[in-house]
Amino acid sequence: MKTNTYKLLNENLGISGKILELIDECEKDVMGCFEDLDDIMTYNQYKVLDAFQKNGICDRHFSWNTGYGYDDAGREATEKVFADIFHAEAALVRPIIVNGTHALSLTLMGILRPGDQLIYCTGAPYDTLEETIGIRGEGKGSLRDYGVTYDQVELTADGRIDLDALAKAITPATKMVTVQRATGYGWRKAITIEEIEEWVAFVKDINPEIICMVDNCYGEFLHVKEPTDVGADIMAGSLIKNPGGGLALTGGYVAGRADLVEKISYRLTTPGIGGECGLTFGQTRTMLQGLFIAPKTVNGAVKGAVLCAKAFEKLGYEVCPAPEDRRSDIIQAVKLGSPEAVIAFCKGIQAAAPIDSQVSPEPWAMPGYEDPVIMAAGAFVQGSSIELSADAPIREPYVVYFQGGLTYEHSKFGVIKALQELEDRNLI
Repeated sequence: MKTNTYKLLNENLGISGKILELIDECEKDVMGCFEDLDDIMTYNQYKVLDAFQKNGICDRHFSWNTGYGYDDAGREATEKVFADIFHAEAALVRPIIVNGTHALSLTLMGILRPGDQLIYCTGAPYDTLEETIGIRGEGKGSLRDYGVTYDQVELTADGRIDLDALAKAITPATKMVTVQRATGYGWRKAITIEEIEEWVAFVKDINPEIICMVDNCYGEFLHVKEPTDVGADIMAGSLIKNPGGGLALTGGYVAGRADLVEKISYRLTTPGIGGECGLTFGQTRTMLQGLFIAPKTVNGAVKGAVLCAKAFEKLGYEVCPAPEDRRSDIIQAVKLGSPEAVIAFCKGIQAAAPIDSQVSPEPWAMPGYEDPVIMAAGAFVQGSSIELSADAPIREPYVVYFQGGLTYEHSKFGVIKALQELEDRNLI
């Protein structure tokens, strides 16, 4: 670590020499991983630039519209850029999609009909989708309420999609099969693009009419390809995660086959109107600028995740994925073993934030979650998990999930402050 930086962190910010030496050692160990990640980032940066230029993005695309939002040039251009980047036939990109769960719910409810079967191929979905599907909760308009049946196929012991079990689960009623690319609150590596490609080919060989959907949250720009590049029919994600680059104030997207995007647009607004209406509220500038810098932002976040894995691995903790593993999302899981350690880690992340650093996060009964959840995030955009954050359900085996950082340096500082908080409480 450079002398001036070391001195600032040690003397001004109260970071112990022991932790700074550990971080310096870890950075040297993962330099080869960083070079590979930089290559992916560079490819994606130029891919994004090409899409902007191909669609002639200019200042008029940042203008406001009012009322119904007819003929919103900025909205149309934004959706064409997203479609081009993801090599999809169409995209729906809107600030009125409130989060990733909303984007995914729109996708499920826009496509599935009474009597259809939905199969999740990566075990249980993320907690907040359980009430959308109808796994828990009654009378809220879930898929189950509307006669859509649900099944899930657990991953194999080594965390891969169990294709043999999936083949047995598919029935004549199967309309959609879904993969959650990111780990969620699971202890597994993210599903890779190569696995998604194999899964799509396997499903289409059984029945080409089955729709392959991917929950792409946290996965954008982790590879030179996206799920729609390898055959996925439809995917969805959040703009306050990877593709918003930390600048999008809100929103979500779906991208894929044009006929499916159209069906989803009818759920977003109303049948007969679909994507023809809907204001962007002057947000196209921040959505497009965020998208433009997203490859670099994601690169910093995933480097921070690698550093986090290396540091905690050296201290003897179980981490998932391992520092040298190929990444398919920005999330780093660390098995800390106690609620006290999870809370301390999150307090360290909060103390590293540029916003609300004085706040002390505590577990609480957050809507949509089965267990108390602690969330640390001092973000410019509330809930933005491409910004430095950490969260965890307070349940055994007490795993914390670390992600984000608009720059590598900030993500790195989050790791440092988490370690310092644990050290101060005699937990490491």
